[in-house]
Amino acid sequence: MDSDSGSEAGEAPYYPRSRPNILITGTPGTGKTTTSEMAAEATGLKHINVGDLVKAKGLHEGLDTEYDSYILDEDKLIDEMEDFMRPGGNMVDFHTCEIFPERWFDLVIVLRTDNNILYPRLEGRGYNAKKINENMECEIMQVVLEDARESYAEEIVIELQSNSVEQMEENVSRIKAWVDNWMENNQE
Repeated sequence: MDSDSGSEAGEAPYYPRSRPNILITGTPGTGKTTTSEMAAEATGLKHINVGDLVKAKGLHEGLDTEYDSYILDEDKLIDEMEDFMRPGGNMVDFHTCEIFPERWFDLVIVLRTDNNILYPRLEGRGYNAKKINENMECEIMQVVLEDARESYAEEIVIELQSNSVEQMEENVSRIKAWVDNWMENNQE
């Protein structure tokens, strides 16, 4: 990384932001969308549900019928998001994290949920057995957490438990406090 520009070789240069960008990620069923919506409302950041964006803008290569999910076109997604990520002010919600440029985020939150709570959540969504088992294995093996730790600076990756409404509310309070602190420390 070029320490002067804050970007990888070949990447667009870093631009200072007036508001932070936050990624909330985790295995499906950990509460990403609910937490992101609540945190966006509390902080005034714009909630970006990447799954909805992919569907709305056709940023995929079709449907994977085995998993009943879209096959993401990562290049189209990154191109679509670049212009609104640059100035900041976004709360991004997606089940994976390593596809996004490191320069986009000031904070990466990985939500974790106990398996005895996660399994019924996934069943309630109507996921087939194969999809449930794969997601359970991902949570057990901490796949999303490890991907986040490998993809972003250690100091910006935070793991939070998301087993209950009370924990979600606590997480939103922590995110709001972090945003308030970021805003205070990054005013020109």
